Amino acid sequence: MKIAVVGLGAMGGYMAARMLAAGFAPTALVTPRHLEPLRRDGLRLESEGRRNAYPVAATDDPAELGPQDVVVLAVKATSLPAIAPRLGPLVGPRTLVVAAMNGVPWWFFHGLDADQAGAPIESVDPGGAISAALPPAVSIGCVLHLAASMPEPGLVVHAFGNRFLLGDPMARGSGSPGRVGPIVEVFRASGMDAVVAEDIHADVWYKLWGNMTMNPVSALTGCTMDVILRDDDVRGFMSRAMLEAGEVANRFGIRLPVTPEERHAVAAQLGAFKTSMLQDVEAARPIELDALVGSVVEIAGRVGVDVPHIRTLLGLARLRARQLGLY
Repeated sequence: MKIAVVGLGAMGGYMAARMLAAGFAPTALVTPRHLEPLRRDGLRLESEGRRNAYPVAATDDPAELGPQDVVVLAVKATSLPAIAPRLGPLVGPRTLVVAAMNGVPWWFFHGLDADQAGAPIESVDPGGAISAALPPAVSIGCVLHLAASMPEPGLVVHAFGNRFLLGDPMARGSGSPGRVGPIVEVFRASGMDAVVAEDIHADVWYKLWGNMTMNPVSALTGCTMDVILRDDDVRGFMSRAMLEAGEVANRFGIRLPVTPEERHAVAAQLGAFKTSMLQDVEAARPIELDALVGSVVEIAGRVGVDVPHIRTLLGLARLRARQLGLY
């Protein structure tokens, strides 16, 4: 199976390193600043007290890689509208595109709501540029439950978690692995805890349910998750925003399996953890505000659900990000 990983940040680097360690040969499409460290030092993974380095074939030119069986997208949502039109050389007639990214993906309405699928989600797919380059029919969803960071190009530091949920949006409720099955097998053979998702749309929304509140609150306050959750007023505000997002999900037949408080209890187990958005703020990188929060507001507007708490959070985080030059 020919696999190309687009973006060797913390998540893409983790997946690629696991595959390389297991004897697979994924290639990588990266930004120019990553090329020299990767060619000099290889892709390095630090996990469970050990650090290993793996040679990886990396380039910044998709034409050098050619058509793939699987393309794993592991870039920031803010980057994808510009990157997607460049990926044509990687996508052949049988290529599957695995979206291993935060937030609401461009394919979300496909397989979920035919009426909404005709128009792009502008907050994540402005002008439909991503959908035009990567049709939802070739897209596979991937929800990651792990924490990792990249302190320098080419070095992935894995903190915890190793869970991957992969699902075909067009086969919702089919009960069959279908075209996702072979990808899951490669992930499993690489030591990743990968499963075929029964409802990838619900899995996306469940992860988003926590991220859409915790990420912007952490970016606004500079606080880790444990500190945020100890503040009853902030915790209550986030719960009310989550209830609004749950109502949006209900309009599409998605039922979240726990209450906001139960979701907070899961998050509290992570302790003094910095969200990805807080890490981006500290590194002066653009934040994924539209994919994590703006998309929820946009979808809520489409289906007529009032989301005042989510709107407030979006506005506050947007002002802060603009002040910092990150939005």
